[in-house]
Amino acid sequence: MYSKRCMNGLCKTCPEEQTCKGTIKTSKYKNKKTVVDGIEFDSKKEANRYQELLLLQKNGIITDLKRQVPYTLVPAFNLGRKRYRPMSYIADFVYKENGKEVVEDTKGYRTEVYKIKKKLMAYIYQIEIREV
Repeated sequence: MYSKRCMNGLCKTCPEEQTCKGTIKTSKYKNKKTVVDGIEFDSKKEANRYQELLLLQKNGIITDLKRQVPYTLVPAFNLGRKRYRPMSYIADFVYKENGKEVVEDTKGYRTEVYKIKKKLMAYIYQIEIREV
């Protein structure tokens, strides 16, 4: 997917006019990567939520804030000669609130893959993902 600025190397506005092969891409869901405190987030919404959670942690409302926590949903396995890679879910944030672990995902759009992984998290880990 090319940006509107890039005409597959034929445009004059492309920053890499001489070497451009049309590789400037736009985000599928129109989110913009954002950097906060030297940490790159997938969206402004996720970065803003991180700042909110830091304030909550500073005020003692939540504890043990972690980012990008992986959960294995299906381990790697072999079937006959075929090797299947593991399937995992990576939570945006995990923290403790009133002594209970909270798994949180900052969602702009709920994809079908996300819906399946959410169900698997509930089934395997007995964790309901909090969507913000």
